[in-house]
Amino acid sequence: MTPPLDDAGRADALERIKAVVGPKGWTDAEAALEAYRKEWRGKFRGATRFAVAPSTTEEVAQVMAIAHGARLPVVPLGGNTGLVGGGVTAAEEIVLSTHRLDRIRGVDPANDTLTAEAGVILQRIQEAAAERDRLFPLSLGAEGTCRIGGNLSTNAGGTGVLRYGNARDLVLGLEVVLPDGRVWNGLRALRKDNTGYGLKHLFIGAEGTLGVITAAVLKLFPRPRQWQTAFCAVPSPQAAVDLLSRAKDGSGDMVTAFELIGRQCLEFAVRHVEGADDPLAEGSPWYVLIEFTSSVAEAPLRDQLEAVLGAAFEAGLVTDAVIAESGPQRDSLWFIREAIVEAQLYEGGSIKHDVSVPVSAVPAFLDQALATVERLAPGCRPCPFGHVGDGNIHFNVSQPVDADGAAFLTGWEAMAEAVHDVAVDLGGSISAEHGIGLLKRDEMARRKDPVEMDLMRAVKRAIDPDDLMNPGKVV
Repeated sequence: MTPPLDDAGRADALERIKAVVGPKGWTDAEAALEAYRKEWRGKFRGATRFAVAPSTTEEVAQVMAIAHGARLPVVPLGGNTGLVGGGVTAAEEIVLSTHRLDRIRGVDPANDTLTAEAGVILQRIQEAAAERDRLFPLSLGAEGTCRIGGNLSTNAGGTGVLRYGNARDLVLGLEVVLPDGRVWNGLRALRKDNTGYGLKHLFIGAEGTLGVITAAVLKLFPRPRQWQTAFCAVPSPQAAVDLLSRAKDGSGDMVTAFELIGRQCLEFAVRHVEGADDPLAEGSPWYVLIEFTSSVAEAPLRDQLEAVLGAAFEAGLVTDAVIAESGPQRDSLWFIREAIVEAQLYEGGSIKHDVSVPVSAVPAFLDQALATVERLAPGCRPCPFGHVGDGNIHFNVSQPVDADGAAFLTGWEAMAEAVHDVAVDLGGSISAEHGIGLLKRDEMARRKDPVEMDLMRAVKRAIDPDDLMNPGKVV
């Protein structure tokens, strides 16, 4: 590995980078850098002293070539909404922000594709698809601020994975600037291209450790003409899983979302977030938010949903339910799910887990994980919720009432290790959709098969031998 330049060489490289992007494309002002140093969850803090924001792929390539020659480490950053420290910077690292790469290059309704640059906000992509009577189904809580390049770099999930897959499944082609400044133009809009390795999958989910995604060809789908949404009380996670199977069979596989919500989560939301109201008269230990969608306006979704719920009532899988009668009512049901994230902030320290297990193992995971955290922190208040339709549970644990929040959070590593043990023993993963970043890097290395880790490190060495791309993350 070639050693980094001295201070004079670094200063010269930064001056050349400034010349490439112009005065609007860089900053070293302390106030401006704060936006890049803050991590959303507050668990980590960056220390970068320089941020660059190229406005074209060519500028990104030139910046990367200069940085590579000067051995300047680069941390690509989108909307900075990550949750695992993937965008945290050391002082010597420069941030490469994609926010000026904000053009939608084209929409092809006949091919059901949209080509967007990395800095386009996810919600804007959804709106651009809707304007052409299409759907881009990636949807998550941060969609108003996160950027598509970051979504792809972290292989984002969200509420539509059950029906449409995660970010990896929504990409046909990529444009990527490599660590040495070369541009890989894989921006193809093909659904069939059997010509060698699927290189796009190296960069999707790599969290910026192999290169900078600058643009992508995204898959579009027919826009839904009808939604049927219900909020159901269920007696147990096993009942929820059984209801999911019935819903798939009874809807012709039109289930788009299937979200599990624990009672504690609902109580937090109702207590702290205005507009979040309990839609059912009686309390229940568990709830399911279920949604059927169809691109056919006349599809009998309402009849199908009512039939599924009716049979589930008779079988004891559902104890109460409400079906949205209008768009605003549907929005209010979804708002409960969205409010859970904010509501936890008001309940003190919270230890977060983003795990996945096979859908059939969700009940066993919850039984074992709930017992585990109570043993480690008696009186703690678990708040499990998530996309049970794809096996992803956000198993968050709030501090006991009146406990010291800071003291509770010192147990994060021990609790995470124990909860992850449960997930892994059931054939699951320690990261379902949030990624690895810095938070889970060392743990992943301990848990992954050694051959798998060797392959990942070999890929990293082949593409970024000097470890200049987001160093210290993932591997």
